[in-house]
Amino acid sequence: MAGSAGEIEIVPYRAEWRADFERLNREWLERYFSVEDFDQRMFADPETMVIAPGGAIFFARARETMVGTIAVLCESQGVHELSKMAVTPAWQGRGIGRMLVEAAIAFHRRRRGTMLFLETNSAMLPAMGLYAATGFVRQPALRSGSHYGRSNVCLVHQSYAGSRDPDA
Repeated sequence: MAGSAGEIEIVPYRAEWRADFERLNREWLERYFSVEDFDQRMFADPETMVIAPGGAIFFARARETMVGTIAVLCESQGVHELSKMAVTPAWQGRGIGRMLVEAAIAFHRRRRGTMLFLETNSAMLPAMGLYAATGFVRQPALRSGSHYGRSNVCLVHQSYAGSRDPDA
């Protein structure tokens, strides 16, 4: 039986957890959508795709088991994309997603980011609620050059949503 969120520690990526990053994300992608080319490339080399350009990956760890993850992609100087948030089903509903999103927002702020956005699908109702609760505001359109065919919603953190321009 899964434990409580009080047992969770948010930890930064280590190469030996690459398989956990893929496992956690495949779990939800294969359940709701499909794994796209961009996903495959990120799973194959998260160090090059996420870490090296200035991004980060965080894990929610319960004892020695990774039960959630999130990535922060560095799109350009100061512009970050929240991506690849997943919590394994047995641990959902315990606030772990919020802990991961808050870790990503804190990383973005430490980097003095100027824009934090994410893309998702409106069918992901629990995630949409979490994003709204953590300060993300829905934009009128996707950003140009979206990575994902499954995305139909762009959200920008409220700190940066004043222009309402998803390409700002």
